[in-house]
Amino acid sequence: MEKMRDNSMYYHIVLARIPPKPFPPFEEEEMQHRVWGRVWGVYNDVGTIKTILMHRPGQELERITADKYDPSIDALIDDAEQWYFRSEQGPDIPGMQAEHDALVKIMRDNGVEVIFVEGNPKDPNAMFTRDMGMVVNGGIIISRMGPVGKEFGTGRRGEEAYITRKVAEIGMPILHTIHGGGLMEGGSFCFLTDKTAAIALSKRGNETAVKQVRNVLDIQGVDLMEIPLVGYSMHIDGAIVMVDHDKAIINIERLPYWFADKLQELGIQAIHADYRDAKLAVNCIALRPGKIIMDELAPWSAERLTAKGVEVITTAYKECRKHGGGIHCSTLPLVRERD
Repeated sequence: MEKMRDNSMYYHIVLARIPPKPFPPFEEEEMQHRVWGRVWGVYNDVGTIKTILMHRPGQELERITADKYDPSIDALIDDAEQWYFRSEQGPDIPGMQAEHDALVKIMRDNGVEVIFVEGNPKDPNAMFTRDMGMVVNGGIIISRMGPVGKEFGTGRRGEEAYITRKVAEIGMPILHTIHGGGLMEGGSFCFLTDKTAAIALSKRGNETAVKQVRNVLDIQGVDLMEIPLVGYSMHIDGAIVMVDHDKAIINIERLPYWFADKLQELGIQAIHADYRDAKLAVNCIALRPGKIIMDELAPWSAERLTAKGVEVITTAYKECRKHGGGIHCSTLPLVRERD
């Protein structure tokens, strides 16, 4: 007599009893805990930071040397390796490390778990971890960097491998990797609200990448707003950073004319950075709703924020700033609470 497990209908009967279950969805806390061991990602740009990714500046900065000074831009620059440094002298690496260490201490003093990612020894920009990825609900979208040096391993192209290895090591889900001809760096992505994000079009971010990011966010029910930056502006975090659920610091000179109206429609109060320190002020980061870390060289904008009820912690970042990026550029939150 034929046994049931030898019957051609066997698997149909068995599988009918153990059907796959698409819900709860991937991003739900229950599924995150069950599969990944914890909840990963962010819901917005101001929820309390629990875990952040950083890279301590180190020997990779030794590639920046004084013989590369170009008086026409009053900076050191290497067109082949794709870096620049706003000084006549090479980096003060101990000074940069001291500033970075102080920033890390502020994070830890506020209960943040700091995870360090290894940097490419040929990549002086490795400290700017923000650009390596776009963190969303449930995981990360790995960026595809714009600058490609003539020598293998130079330029920012290649950082993708370092962050991919690190997030895989700590167990964070990778929801997508920008591929094909897509270009996008994390400094050009931000959440405005839980359900509205913005992404910048510039020399460092193109439509091919925007479509890929939109595909991920569509699944999560998040609208993605495209923001064309002006001139050769690089990233959106030089133009706007959220400081509370309903407040943002902005540099309107880098944004299209209609953007302020859009913020108003979303119920977000635009706090204009003071013209005397706007370039330093906007590149800040929210530790939690209404509490931020900002460059100490932006006192006028800090005063404006304080008057609006935002708590401002200031820290020195002068030496690190010479490399073209600020506090926001140097930090990539991997986990924020929904608060």
